[in-house]
Amino acid sequence: MKNLKFQRGAALTVLSLTLAACGSQTAPVAQTPSAVTQSPAAQASGLAAPLGALSIPTTQVDNETPQLWFVEFRGQPTSKGGNRAAIAQERQFFRQQAKAAGVKFQDRLEFERLFNGVSVRVDPADLGKLKDLDGVRAIYPVLNVTLPELTPAEQPDMTTALGQTGADVAQNELGLTGKGVKIAIMDTGLDLDHPDFQGRVVAQYDLVGDAFNGSNTPVPGQDNVDDCGGHGTHVAGIAAGNGATVKGVAPGASLGVYRVFGCSGSTSADIMVQAMERVLADGMDVLNMSIGSAFNSWPEYPSAVAASNLVDAGVVVAASIGNSGTGGVFAAGAPGVGDKVIGVANFMNSHVYLNEFTLADNTKVGYQNATAAPPAPTVGELPLVVASPLQGCGTTSPFVAGSLTGKAVLIERGTCGFYEKAINAQKAGAAAVVIFNNVAGPFAGTVAPVAPATEPVSIPVVTISRESAQAVIRSGKIVWASTQGSYGNPTGNLLDTSSSYGLATDLTLKPDLGAPGGMIRAAYPLSLEGSGYATLSGTSMASPHVAGVAALVIEAKRKAGQTIRAEDMRGLLQNTAVPKPLSIAPTAGILDMVHRQGAGMVNVVSAIGATATVTPGKLSLGEFETAAPKTQTLTVTNTGSAPVTYTVSHVGAAASRKNPTYYTPAITGPVSSATFSATTITVPAGGSASVDMTVSVNPAALDTTVFGGYAVFTPQGGGTTLRVPYAGFKGDYQALPVLTGTKTMARSLGGGSYQPIGAPSTFTMKDGDYPYFLFHLDHFARSLKMDIVDAATGQPVNSQFFNASTDEYLPRNSTAAGFFAFGWDGMVRWSRGVSDNAQNKRKAVPNGQYIVKVTVLKALGDENNPAHQETWTSPVITVNASKK
Repeated sequence: MKNLKFQRGAALTVLSLTLAACGSQTAPVAQTPSAVTQSPAAQASGLAAPLGALSIPTTQVDNETPQLWFVEFRGQPTSKGGNRAAIAQERQFFRQQAKAAGVKFQDRLEFERLFNGVSVRVDPADLGKLKDLDGVRAIYPVLNVTLPELTPAEQPDMTTALGQTGADVAQNELGLTGKGVKIAIMDTGLDLDHPDFQGRVVAQYDLVGDAFNGSNTPVPGQDNVDDCGGHGTHVAGIAAGNGATVKGVAPGASLGVYRVFGCSGSTSADIMVQAMERVLADGMDVLNMSIGSAFNSWPEYPSAVAASNLVDAGVVVAASIGNSGTGGVFAAGAPGVGDKVIGVANFMNSHVYLNEFTLADNTKVGYQNATAAPPAPTVGELPLVVASPLQGCGTTSPFVAGSLTGKAVLIERGTCGFYEKAINAQKAGAAAVVIFNNVAGPFAGTVAPVAPATEPVSIPVVTISRESAQAVIRSGKIVWASTQGSYGNPTGNLLDTSSSYGLATDLTLKPDLGAPGGMIRAAYPLSLEGSGYATLSGTSMASPHVAGVAALVIEAKRKAGQTIRAEDMRGLLQNTAVPKPLSIAPTAGILDMVHRQGAGMVNVVSAIGATATVTPGKLSLGEFETAAPKTQTLTVTNTGSAPVTYTVSHVGAAASRKNPTYYTPAITGPVSSATFSATTITVPAGGSASVDMTVSVNPAALDTTVFGGYAVFTPQGGGTTLRVPYAGFKGDYQALPVLTGTKTMARSLGGGSYQPIGAPSTFTMKDGDYPYFLFHLDHFARSLKMDIVDAATGQPVNSQFFNASTDEYLPRNSTAAGFFAFGWDGMVRWSRGVSDNAQNKRKAVPNGQYIVKVTVLKALGDENNPAHQETWTSPVITVNASKK
């Protein structure tokens, strides 16, 4: 590992943001109880695992380049000792300089409490000019954060989820409700008329207005009522709902509501930072953010920095780590990757509520209605036959015409999409289709027509678990019913496949821990769902569990006459969490990856009852480029009244490696081991004791493997077992390729589309006639530098003209076909020392022929080591600028 000190820089033309940190985009339709949900592509395919393909993008679809930018100034924000008057002077000086340099930009938001800077809308061609202004510390993209569409389902039960974290015991036996603790919810607002929240909203603010869609101008202060989204009400219900039959984790807590979404579209990272500053001003104790930017794993990103500063200012921050499980390793996003933020992973609920039909022997079978098919009836019966072929696939129906008339047909999932199965059965006369899973557990699916097909499915299609299939076969008929029931979820207490993988870009361990997020029933706006409740899935639903748990811990400490610092909450919850096993065969007995679950399932009872803690609460071991082991010191602090002796041990967890990319990582068993300087440790009452832990990695493990495990402190004679998760990277981290796939010069076609250019070309450098450079970034880049050299000599034109731009802290693309666009407007930065005048730091190159040399410094790379860099050179660019 190269121990380089990070400096925040300017990330210019960077990033995508389509958030996966919210609720599942695949929640079933309103008539259908929710079960295990997947991506839209996986639902439509009928396959248990998604497939992907590489392509070279030239259109807007894969363009992940942002439009808005953070400008960070050099002074500290007020929460870090900065002075408001001085910060105001920095803003004024920035605007004066920008005007003098001829930069046209549109002001957006100002920040001073947690982040010192502004956000602006500016032409990408002027970004280099902004970066060179005196007083500008860095420039970052303002990322869009999309809230997936959410559709309410009927029934299930919050009670089973509360049991998974111990919140039921905390409420019913310890008498804790979160009373006196203030939880902030940054989301779509709150249904203020919902009976579950009456009298407990102590602060609220709408930062955007109904009409805001992520790209237009927000109009704050209009309406904080969650009557067109639902997500915020559901999240608040999990954290602190207090219904007669459905209660949240901390039903007595007070609420602060900060609306950052309009009625459609997305929000943006600058609005999130603005909301965090209001959270601090309103004196909240806990903040939940069930939103974030996937594939943006730099802890240096402004929303992550602001969130960490908020923790330093005394607010516990929980944030969903993301729903980009299919995006592979390093998919976690800001602000969940923030240094002091609790990044939360998503475990499945232990039970699900499903609609039911009955069999000949009156056995009940739970099912889900497939999206885009008519809902199943609630009365009547059908004879049932088993499909032949069992999977019902074929571009033309494999079934004999009329052979299924008036019957329900049982079809196995797999090989082809659900639509193909259903339409084939429909053409053979089937009255209904029952699709059973090819792996354990219930699942959701869609039978929407897949192009070029247009014929809709007009018969009921339902999905059932594999475990139910044999009973259905034996029955020979199904009887529709109007009942619903609770069913044990075979994947309960295991990680949801949608939950994002870490690590963070700097190899710090993320996520930090997990909570139930799959299949959670909680409050929902009365105007959107008459019952006032809905079942949704995602890390959005996991994060408020942790926020509620933090509120219960704070209340318990206060009742005991104690306090807990916000920055210590994460370590306590990690120490007392319980790691869970892998959810896939044949390694189901192995603990799931630390870089997917962190410390494991949060346990509030253990956190409250613990009289000792281990610091640090997690170990980020970084890069194991050689076989040399690494040693860290763990310190146990005993706040109890009696000494405790702990047995110290190690448990390995699953690892993952490239296969061949991190989009579809290969899962392996544990590859690390650990030894300790002592196998037992006695900690005196009110004192501390330390032990050294030395972690080794199996030399036979393949490079590019991300691994982890746990140090376990088991008290002799009973008590709370304490754990410390660790993670690391086996191999040379800088060997991971960055510039893969798309690498091309291009001309803008407008609207975010580009025409690739592979030959020498002429540009006027006027009216948008600039060369653009499209790059697919397969991994994160510490910087991307564009230098301008003479086409004939490959050298700087003279001592003045050389660097066009240097962009820093770049994320990876979210898809194999995604790209970022970097433009050059014909301007370059003067060599150091030529001028200290801000408006003269950049100058247009004279007409002539040039080559753009791109140099990428890899994450954690050493800029003096060529092996840590990748380069690319453009075709010859002829600059033929008008002299007018």
